[in-house]
Amino acid sequence: MDIRTVTEKFATDEQCLQYIQKMRWPDGIVRCPTCGTDKVKRYERPKNEKNKNRRAWFFICLEPSCREQFSPTSGTIFHDSHLPLIVWFHAITLMLNAKKGISAKQLQRDLGIGGYKTAWYLNHRIREAMAEGALHPMGGIVEIDETYIGGKHHGHGQGPHTGNKDIVIGIRQRKGKLRLIHTDNTTSETLAKYIRENVAHDVEMVVTDEFAPYPGAMIRAGVHGSKHKTIKHKAGVYVEGDVHTNTVESAFSLFKRGVIGSFHKISIKHLQRYLDEFGYRFNRREAPDAFIETVARLCGFKPLPFNVLTSEKA
Repeated sequence: MDIRTVTEKFATDEQCLQYIQKMRWPDGIVRCPTCGTDKVKRYERPKNEKNKNRRAWFFICLEPSCREQFSPTSGTIFHDSHLPLIVWFHAITLMLNAKKGISAKQLQRDLGIGGYKTAWYLNHRIREAMAEGALHPMGGIVEIDETYIGGKHHGHGQGPHTGNKDIVIGIRQRKGKLRLIHTDNTTSETLAKYIRENVAHDVEMVVTDEFAPYPGAMIRAGVHGSKHKTIKHKAGVYVEGDVHTNTVESAFSLFKRGVIGSFHKISIKHLQRYLDEFGYRFNRREAPDAFIETVARLCGFKPLPFNVLTSEKA
């Protein structure tokens, strides 16, 4: 969905709130998020309400033991946000349409958000909903490769050559899904774990470069014999029929161009969130309902407090 369509369809906060209500209760029956009853009543706030940031209406649970007050945003990642919902919807659209990502500073300028910290927080809360969780195992031809993000790096592989770079593993089904994973190491045990989690047992072929841990990882993951093909980059070979890792490398290239051109630098603490965003957007690059899915996801995520996001364990 483009920004003009979103602006026309959601011209007011009221329209955004009604849309969130529809996403949260698609059957049209509003239920109390605390006790689950559908015995609720809509209550309109007085028009002379002094607090302009409060919603114009909310629901009251009629269950005597509950009596909870709530709105469609209660218990969601939208809850207690001081930003208008229109700003949220515009931010979602900009993030989905920015092929190389959009920085918090750019969001701040484009949406007229008062402070950088507010835009940064908004950016990361939307990224939180872009975490895919478990994907359907990839089949057909699957490419696996690793790359390095961060400081200076010379050479290839682990050990002293990796410097202060962080490792990202890319797994991509040819003409299909992409998964980008931040990992601490690339031992055969670690690689085997990610292969088992993301590659189907009946995969047609798995293509890697000649990085030493791959053969052992394939055996551990149950990818045997001719199913594992190696492209020998060190020998100057990059394509050998269907054997290449060009498509997963193109995804790496896109991500790195985003880091350099849009974000300039990123915190390694949040690297997986950025990877999730790129993978999420890449996997929906031709999906007409990506905006709808993202809003629905945000409705299903609990609030992400700022102190949790900025903590050492975030």
